[in-house]
Amino acid sequence: MPVMPGAEPFSHQGGGTGVLLCHGFTGSPQSLRPWAEYLAAAGLTVSLPRLPGHGTTWQDMARTRWEDWFAEVNRAFNELRGSAEEIFIMGLSMGGCLALRLAELHGDAVSGLVLVNPSVTADTRMFVLAPVLKYLVPSLKGITSDIKKPGVTEAGYTRIPVKAAATLPGLWRITQQNLALVSQPVLVYRSLQDHVVGPASLEALRAALPDGRLEVRELADSYHVATLDNDAEAIFKGSLEFVQAHRAGRD
Repeated sequence: MPVMPGAEPFSHQGGGTGVLLCHGFTGSPQSLRPWAEYLAAAGLTVSLPRLPGHGTTWQDMARTRWEDWFAEVNRAFNELRGSAEEIFIMGLSMGGCLALRLAELHGDAVSGLVLVNPSVTADTRMFVLAPVLKYLVPSLKGITSDIKKPGVTEAGYTRIPVKAAATLPGLWRITQQNLALVSQPVLVYRSLQDHVVGPASLEALRAALPDGRLEVRELADSYHVATLDNDAEAIFKGSLEFVQAHRAGRD
């Protein structure tokens, strides 16, 4: 199936420090491509996979579920382990939840996490009702391109496949139940104005992760897709500094 222009996966072989980037629900690698390229230019080994059913059509995505998306980032993580000595995981929105789940399962093989407006709980009625709605309607209005910066759009779907959305609470639930397993340092960027993910997700992380492990930085000039918004450069620079502060220095 044809992939949207710009939604292709990205990879770069750099030094011994690797970074896996995970994009969000109904989005595509395009939302993280500038971030990936910034880290690659700094000499890091970078992997940015395209999740199954994403970057094509919403009808294609309707045939997938959260286990498929997680399987792809888990595959990319294991592949990255073959070319990098240590790995950091970064993610946007649902990609942040996928990053947390990887950290729960892989433990010391993950050196740290950088999450941008992570989603770890159902804080909108649509996701709460999706298990019922999937029998009534095939799709709902999309959530992509929540961006403050004029003229910038996200390569994603204008419709949400309800069948796929109905599986997302399963990912949130298993991730929340195991947050105590996240022993790595976690840096979270949180937009003060986010029209997609509410405050409940960050509250869940704060409740589960000690202050010494979790650092939160607020973004005053961006909406949900902050990696394409006005604060993108601050995220890119801050994430690289985070890697430099926590890596073993084997490059």
